[in-house]
Amino acid sequence: MALAGGVSAQAQTATTSQDTVDAQKGSDARPAGGLNEIIVSARKRQETSQDVPVAVTAISAETIDRYDLTSIEKVAASMGQLTVGRNSTGSGAQITLRGIGTAPSSIGIEQSVAVVVDGVYYGQGRIINEGFFDASSIEVLKGPQALFFGKNATAGVINIATNDPTPVFEASARMGYEFKSDTVYGEGIVSTPLNDTTGVRLAIRASSMSGGYFTNGGQELPYVTTDRATGTPVATSHVQPVGPRDVPGEKEIMGRLTLKSELTDALTATVKASYSRTKVNNPASNRVAYECADGATWFNESLSCGKNFVVYNNDMPADIAATIPGAGDGSQFNKYESWGVTGTLEYAGDNFTVTSVTNYQKNRNRLLVDGDFSSGSAGVTFAVEDSKWHAFSSELRVLTDFDFPLNAMIGGLYQDTRRDFLQYVVNGGAENSAVSDPSYRYADFVKDSYTDGKTLAAYGQAILTVTDAIEATGGIRYTHETKDSEFVQPYAANALFAPGVVVAADQTFDNWSPEATLRWQPARDINLFVSYKTAYKSGGFSNSGINSILASADNFTFGPEKAKGFEGGIKSTLFDRQLRLNLIGYTYKYTNLQIDFFDATVFAFNTVNAGAVRTKGIELEAEYAPYAAPGLTVRGSLNYNHARYEDFLAPCYSGQTIAEGCSLPNRFQDLSGTETAMAPTWTGTFGVSYDTEIADDTRLSLSADSKYSDSYLPSGFGNPYSRQDAYLTLDASAKVSFGEHWDLALIGKNLTNRFIATGVVDGPGTGSGTGTAAGIHADQIGLISLPRSVRLQLTWRY
Repeated sequence: MALAGGVSAQAQTATTSQDTVDAQKGSDARPAGGLNEIIVSARKRQETSQDVPVAVTAISAETIDRYDLTSIEKVAASMGQLTVGRNSTGSGAQITLRGIGTAPSSIGIEQSVAVVVDGVYYGQGRIINEGFFDASSIEVLKGPQALFFGKNATAGVINIATNDPTPVFEASARMGYEFKSDTVYGEGIVSTPLNDTTGVRLAIRASSMSGGYFTNGGQELPYVTTDRATGTPVATSHVQPVGPRDVPGEKEIMGRLTLKSELTDALTATVKASYSRTKVNNPASNRVAYECADGATWFNESLSCGKNFVVYNNDMPADIAATIPGAGDGSQFNKYESWGVTGTLEYAGDNFTVTSVTNYQKNRNRLLVDGDFSSGSAGVTFAVEDSKWHAFSSELRVLTDFDFPLNAMIGGLYQDTRRDFLQYVVNGGAENSAVSDPSYRYADFVKDSYTDGKTLAAYGQAILTVTDAIEATGGIRYTHETKDSEFVQPYAANALFAPGVVVAADQTFDNWSPEATLRWQPARDINLFVSYKTAYKSGGFSNSGINSILASADNFTFGPEKAKGFEGGIKSTLFDRQLRLNLIGYTYKYTNLQIDFFDATVFAFNTVNAGAVRTKGIELEAEYAPYAAPGLTVRGSLNYNHARYEDFLAPCYSGQTIAEGCSLPNRFQDLSGTETAMAPTWTGTFGVSYDTEIADDTRLSLSADSKYSDSYLPSGFGNPYSRQDAYLTLDASAKVSFGEHWDLALIGKNLTNRFIATGVVDGPGTGSGTGTAAGIHADQIGLISLPRSVRLQLTWRY
């Protein structure tokens, strides 16, 4: 499919009408209307988005530029069934597609939607901090994608390709200003051939935010600790400053260097090296308390809950921060740094293509956050965290292209990973001046954990051309995976939290994921297909859990999540390639869902496999670019998705009463038949673009795209108080191009300024009476998308 929901994959600068192409051969005249094809790599080979038998939404470089789509969050904001919620702790993100996603509370759980950049899987939710500027295409593959993309692609794949060096010298510079957040940003790109066979490309982007998208409405308050080092406890009051009012105050810089060389006529080598650094002044800048039992926050009744863009946070007291490694002066912060190098070798023989992709990546995330996401004197929680990720991978695959009907692709993958996690938690007024390590003085507990992982995978696909119109493919992927993990709380102020007790796990997983597809193309522009697909999501270890004397290793380990089902549809390009019309239907069952929650009965985070989900739906997408109105494109989509738990005995949400379905004595609820998180039944998009010449050598490009979503539950536990209302957003852009060198653009996102929750948690320590008749529900703390933003952007190209 060539629609990106609210953003389109159209390319009005090139038509694929054969009559028009023939008429314009040898001419420099601008094509007049018609749809353009987009090349995708959904099956690890080059195919058009209309020919590939996969539900894929492809976003062209033109559309990426039109809306400055430089992050996954920006892409999701305009796409019907994709959502991304930014989280301060845990995995850092909740990415959901067709109602299937992963709660962000545990750093050890991978996302159900895999993110792949230049052919390499990036396994951390914090990949959303990366900048994907200077991208040539973005593909969103929907549904299980295990065969070609491996583990952790049960819900889909976001496949991003960055630009290679160009055969001729190119350069561009861009400066922009976003008004709401007072952000200045700049971008520079230089691409040049070094000789007849080798080229280099350098791309750099930086931004500095002086204001913010959200307001911190917290209050300066005391934090009282009680020193229990002596027989007579002594209470001391510390000051919790508020910190910056405008948040997140983001500063970022990122760059990518690409070197590509044709070593021989058949052998090409590409090396891409990237660096990214992002810093914000408040990791919880989008954690809004939007629904509370009495309209005010639990720990501070002078602060109101509401669907606005106001958060309530405090900095850590400076005298406490001075004792904790990495806490600085106590100001909240999040610093993310990443490095990566990818080397690709491709040999294109007469009858086969061999591709090798080798990658090394690492990132480090450090933060200090007000972990109760509220501003109060009681219930105060601060977390100081340092997490690291290292990964090495190498993939080799061979694709044959013989004249006879049967061809094949075979491949193998090796990956070696390491995750380290260290966290200091300050809460409960804990203080002990007698501890041997002064960094423990104000800590309630300290966590130290790691996981070493190794993956071996092999896959193969047979491609049978039954007739000129019928293709049958079948394949399978085998994955063998080991994870060696350990968790310890070297210090805990309360013996309940098992100080010094080591929890270790040595896990081994094996999986076979088969799939088969039948494709029929009765005409050049008609493509019908049906597929059976399976997928596997890695089991693992919850490095960010909490251990207690009532918990066990079972509270940290979890098994694989699996999916299987069917998908089919028709892709068509009609009326001499003026109209694109695609209809896709699907039904999948997901089993052993990975669920992470705080279990009050054992005073620990608990990661479990629970229940099953059935997701089924229909997606209709259309795009129209008439020859009679050159430069005009109209596009839209309508999506129906029914994602429901089939079998899930889940923990109660905080404050859930007996009448609301919370059963004693274990405080569980039956969620069978309840919708999953982030699963609106209906979503839709509609957009229009128009490009025209308004004077000699001057062009005007206008675009507007809207997105509609039904109401849905951001909570994965059926919490009705978390419900997000239906909404309609509007994005728009206007660009004037002066000749070949200058563009001036005005870009607006979420112009309707809608409040949109893309995830939610029960406020820590809030709510009461769970499992009784008099329960009071917890504050709902949402992961909120950005409010209205408008930016002015000037671009120079050579």
